[in-house]
Amino acid sequence: MSLNLDLPSADGSRIERYTLREQAAIATAPRGTRFNRIAYSAAHVVSDPRAAIDPWLGAAIDWDATIAYRQRLWSLGLGVAEAMDTAQRGMGLDWATSLELIRRSLDAARDVPGARIASGSGTDHLAPDAAKSVDDVIRAYEEQMAAIEKLGGRLIVMASRALARVARSPADYERVYDRVLRQARQPVILHWLGDMFDPALAGYWGSADLSRAMDTALAVIEANAAKVDGIKISLLDKDREIEMRRRLPPNVRMYTGDDFNYAELIAGDGIGSQPNQRHSDALLGIFDAIAPAASAALAALAAGDEARFHAILAPTVPVSRHIFQAPTRYYKTGVVFMAWINGHQSHFTMVGGQQSARSLAHLAELFRLADAAGLIERPDVAVGRMRSLLALHGIGD
Repeated sequence: MSLNLDLPSADGSRIERYTLREQAAIATAPRGTRFNRIAYSAAHVVSDPRAAIDPWLGAAIDWDATIAYRQRLWSLGLGVAEAMDTAQRGMGLDWATSLELIRRSLDAARDVPGARIASGSGTDHLAPDAAKSVDDVIRAYEEQMAAIEKLGGRLIVMASRALARVARSPADYERVYDRVLRQARQPVILHWLGDMFDPALAGYWGSADLSRAMDTALAVIEANAAKVDGIKISLLDKDREIEMRRRLPPNVRMYTGDDFNYAELIAGDGIGSQPNQRHSDALLGIFDAIAPAASAALAALAAGDEARFHAILAPTVPVSRHIFQAPTRYYKTGVVFMAWINGHQSHFTMVGGQQSARSLAHLAELFRLADAAGLIERPDVAVGRMRSLLALHGIGD
């Protein structure tokens, strides 16, 4: 197959001939490689395009393809952060379907030695406008935590839209989190999701001032340090993340959720064993889309080759910044597009019809950036699928 195709320009004003680069696939970490960072990929779900549903109102999942994708991530040495916003949680995927997803993923993980999995626990079955008090929020958290722990799952305590709506002060956040953390069976990962990902979470931790919000989050962690494995912050602000991780209790991890600056944050403050060095572990949606590069880079870092770590990840950063560009909440379209062109699912449809959330020009530019970063795994498949998408939009060779 020819590796030439016609792509819209970045601004969509013209059609340009593009030739895919011929380059060797990224050599991923061999099975069993031990990383010196914990790395979770927040994994997407594969929709069932044949289901007779109203796609904006209901969710139908292709369970076999969805679990196969998680098995791929585990085979690369990555953990799975299940039922998060990358899986369209609260953005097309409801709590009942999320719990079924968690159950199936936990079952699959039991067959994979060393598989790491943590699952999102939130309050999304409680409509924000139905929450009248923080007690309603506490009960909602308790219900989801109990359901996941009954399955044997570890918890990621997700930010709550309902709490953001009813809380009147930082003290309300402290009350809710103190209550739910005391009940957790094992240490949890907290999740601070910025309003660029979800506008309903503006002012989380009781303040629009990020410094004050951080103080409240740190107070919650310090009061419950034995119940907190770490916190993932998704603010796309590396300086805030570095400031917060330096203030965390010694045994509490920072899991970067910064899809713009992940490479330098994972590498850390210094080299080797400097006394005050801190680094971020990872819980990233972009690791779904760049999984082979993430695996190879983490293996290099574990082997002490920081130069190779950065050499592998540096070309992926423009890919990530493009996928997560504003409106950031539509980043999942790029993640699923990458899975489709690389042959990991048979179609480009999404829960909630969100394959339409990005323009053809945006996807064409993502195709170019992915090629430049060495993220096209099977060029013939990628070109064939991109041509079908172009034809659907009236563009042909």
